[in-house]
Amino acid sequence: MDRLISLFKGKCPSCYKGEPFQDKGNIFTLRFPKMNKTCPVCNHKFEKEVGFFFGAMYVSYGLNVAEGMAVYVLARLIYFDDPFDPRLLFFIIGLMVLLWFVNFRVARLIWMYMFTSRKVTS
Repeated sequence: MDRLISLFKGKCPSCYKGEPFQDKGNIFTLRFPKMNKTCPVCNHKFEKEVGFFFGAMYVSYGLNVAEGMAVYVLARLIYFDDPFDPRLLFFIIGLMVLLWFVNFRVARLIWMYMFTSRKVTS
């Protein structure tokens, strides 16, 4: 349970205390979040090998599909009567663009947590 909580808090997958990201990025200036090379607390290296985070793109794709489906269902239940209303498509695409930077961070965190075990400290 601690692992899941630290994932949602955005902490290091090894010590659950350090910050993997230096900043959260900014959608208005189109600046992506910048990652630390190593954990400031436990010195865990986040990128295990060159191209390690290419797999995070698949996680990001899955997040986008899940978010799009959830928005579609909620929008249909709350607001839209016609399933083929073009405004619905623009609504879903707009939300995906707004969540772009959040998905970037979350996908990388999930990918790191999938391939990192916790260091036992005494």
